[in-house]
Amino acid sequence: MKNILVISILAFSALMILAFVHPTESVNADWQTNFNPNWAMQSLWDDGLAEVNSYNAERKIYGKTRTFEYTHIAVKEVFNSAFDVKTDDYSRDDLFDVFKVNKIARIETDKYPYHFLSSLFFQRTSPERLYKFTNSSQEWCGNTFKSWSYKDNAYNVNYDSYWDGEGIGSKKVNSNFLFEDQLSFSLRALNFKQGLRFQAPLLSTQVSSRLGSLSPQTASFIVREIDYENEKAWEVTVQLDMERKNKYIFKQDYPNQLLKQNSWDGRNLMLNESKRDAYWRF
Repeated sequence: MKNILVISILAFSALMILAFVHPTESVNADWQTNFNPNWAMQSLWDDGLAEVNSYNAERKIYGKTRTFEYTHIAVKEVFNSAFDVKTDDYSRDDLFDVFKVNKIARIETDKYPYHFLSSLFFQRTSPERLYKFTNSSQEWCGNTFKSWSYKDNAYNVNYDSYWDGEGIGSKKVNSNFLFEDQLSFSLRALNFKQGLRFQAPLLSTQVSSRLGSLSPQTASFIVREIDYENEKAWEVTVQLDMERKNKYIFKQDYPNQLLKQNSWDGRNLMLNESKRDAYWRF
C-alpha cells in the first residue's frame, strides 16, 4: 500500500512539472479568449487625459535591491498605418485607435543610474495583443534599444545592443505569446472570475540592456478574489514552474488599476498614486 502511495505521489508531481514546462507549441491560441476585447472601449479613455500611476518599486541590480519610483502612463492615441505612430493629420483615411502604455524608471546604483523607458502599444480592441513595443536602456556602460512590431502573425524584432554576441541585428519570431512586460496592463482586461485558469506562452521581461532570450515559456494563470486593504480585489498568479511565480493584484472596480506586483526575481511594485492628467501640458 505504501509503495502504491509513493508511486501515486511521484506520478502527480511529474504531471505538475509537465504542466509548467511543456513546450509552448502545445499551448492553444484560445488563451486570447480570456481577455475582454471591449475593455478599452469605455468612454473614460476618451476624455483627453492619461492615467498616470506612480509605484514604489524594487529591482535587484548588481546583487542589491534598489528602490525607485516607477511611473506607468496609459493613454489613448490615434495612429496612422503609414508610419505606425501618433498621427498629426486627422483627415487621413488610415487612422486607428491605440493604447499607449509608457513605463519610466530611473534606478540609482552605487556608482551610476540606470534609465529604462518602455513604450507599449495595443490596438484598442485587442488589449491582449502587443502591437508595437520599444524599450531603451541607458547607463554608463552604453545604450541598448529594442523594437518589436506586429505584422502578419509575427513580430519583427530590431535591436541595437552594446553587448558582445548581440550588436545590431533583426529577427522574426512567432507572435503567439504574451510579453511579461504587458501583463501590468493586459491583465486588467481579463474576464475576471473566481477560479479562472488558463495557460499561455510568456516571454520574460525585455526591460534590460540585453536582447536576451526570445523563447517564450508556458505559464499558468490563476485568478482568485481576495481582500486587499479592506477592499475586494483580483489576484492573478502567473506560475512559470514549481519555483518561479509572479503575483499581480488589481482593483476589482473598473478600470482595474494594478495595485501591487511581486515577481520571483525581486521586481516588485506597490501603487503610490493614481491620477488622470494631461502630462504633456505645462
